[in-house]
Amino acid sequence: MLDSLLLAHQGGWDEILMVLVPVGVFAALLYFANQRAAKLGDRVDSEDSTPKESAPKNPRGGPR
Repeated sequence: MLDSLLLAHQGGWDEILMVLVPVGVFAALLYFANQRAAKLGDRVDSEDSTPKESAPKNPRGGPR
């Protein structure tokens, strides 16, 4: 019972934490996922740096 009284309307800080903690977790996950994607993109770019003969690209940017 004491626990429920402690978290019951303590000036709004508990409600703020119930919003900010999940938002913070998602922000951290997004940050780390972007960092990992950037590393993977750099690695793929370095592997693809050798010139290859390929078909010319469509000037409109769509499929042929």
